[in-house]
Amino acid sequence: MLWGRASKEAVGKEYTREEALQLDDSDTLRHLRSEFIIPTKDDLRRKTLSSQATYTRAHEALCIYLCGNSLGLQPHRTTHYINDYMKAWATKGVFGHFKAYPDSNIPPFVNVDDVAAQQMAPLVGASASEVAIMETLSANLHLMMASFYRPTEERYKIILEGKAFPSDQYAVESQIRHHGLDAAQAMVSIAPADPTQATVTTSQILTAIDEHASTTALILLPGVQYYTGQFFDIEIITAHAHSHGIIIGWDLAHAVGNVELLLHDWDVDFAVWCSYKYLNCGPGAIGGLFVHENHSRVDKKAIEDGHEGYRPRLSGWWGGDKATRFQMGSQFIPIPGAAGFQVGNPCALAICPLLASLEIFALASMSAVRSKSIMLTGYLEELLRRSNLRATADGTDELYWIITPSGITERGAQLSIRLRSGLLEGVLVELEEQGVVVDERKPDVIRVAPAPLYNTFSEVWDFVAIFESACTKANNSKATDSQGSGALGGTEDKGWSLIK
Repeated sequence: MLWGRASKEAVGKEYTREEALQLDDSDTLRHLRSEFIIPTKDDLRRKTLSSQATYTRAHEALCIYLCGNSLGLQPHRTTHYINDYMKAWATKGVFGHFKAYPDSNIPPFVNVDDVAAQQMAPLVGASASEVAIMETLSANLHLMMASFYRPTEERYKIILEGKAFPSDQYAVESQIRHHGLDAAQAMVSIAPADPTQATVTTSQILTAIDEHASTTALILLPGVQYYTGQFFDIEIITAHAHSHGIIIGWDLAHAVGNVELLLHDWDVDFAVWCSYKYLNCGPGAIGGLFVHENHSRVDKKAIEDGHEGYRPRLSGWWGGDKATRFQMGSQFIPIPGAAGFQVGNPCALAICPLLASLEIFALASMSAVRSKSIMLTGYLEELLRRSNLRATADGTDELYWIITPSGITERGAQLSIRLRSGLLEGVLVELEEQGVVVDERKPDVIRVAPAPLYNTFSEVWDFVAIFESACTKANNSKATDSQGSGALGGTEDKGWSLIK
């Protein structure tokens, strides 16, 4: 069953927690929840890190963690991978670079990025040679723009979404200025046509491309928009950009591990992503990039004849041909494929959490993960709409609005909820008290993202019940104090609100 505003069978129906538990029982991915360390409510309230020897904590109630769009939970396997890395380094030293050991989860250090790329490729719909595991998202974006943003006197503009994640906007503006151009003239931002709406339509994006096609050198858009959770039509928009001869790149920070991607088949030029959200690899985890094979071929004969033979890029040692890398020559010959865009030696330790996470994704197809996500988020949406109807049964105004598109092809796991003015602080305090973890975007939005690998239908049911009570309580009291202004666990320290 798919839930949503058009669900006829849901009209007049009240959903019970028992039904949510039945949905959990029929969930074919429910076994994957045990792969993750889920904080308990006591963990989050404790002023220190837990001193317990294990993470079993069967006597403690688990929190409701719906913040995987910001930072995914830690898999149990992560510790094993990191311990194997530490043991290999400690007992084998430099030999760990080149030798595999039967009692270790990790490959030789020198090959660890290649193995990760092979395992990552199915999640983004690419061949292994089109994927590189390296750097961070912002660094990779700069590396990609250094290669793909080639402004000319006629074509110099970059089209981006009006509410792009700040780092993307900073990168675009700095690249434009690096080429000696005026950012005010060269940046084209696509804002919602209706100022009361938070999203932009595909047709609006296509129209903007048409209007600026003759002067545009590059388009950069998010696969899933971080604020609203809107899933853009990557295939249609990419094809339209190409019909005008424009290179297009995608920021997939909120898309990888969240929605199904077919980057090669969609003919995407390049894409970048992080791995600490739906990929569950930890704060500031290593990033990745995709470069379509059309842009990453290497003509060694041309290089031997004194020509470049490959796409211009910022080059580094680790992107060089492995056959000659350790000959320490002065001529750079890139590895064919995305790996040829690597610069420095990737951190083997940073790749360990990614290998652990990808091992879990390999236990289920991305199609199955996405199918559960559609059900889970649809269930959340339906419960929220019914909760709002109950709250406004006396004719009062709505307490909140869902600003994420309702269509299942237009969103991922996340729902963004805009609260009535003045409710945010009070709602967050109550959610914190009840052990619910979401995140907020001031002045009035919370983002709720049930992750299909570890969240359940009964957790969604519990969240909505708690959220409804929190909204009612906040509305009645019109809370004005600033306690709990961040996500769970930060009542004394406002740092979380600031870094978000």
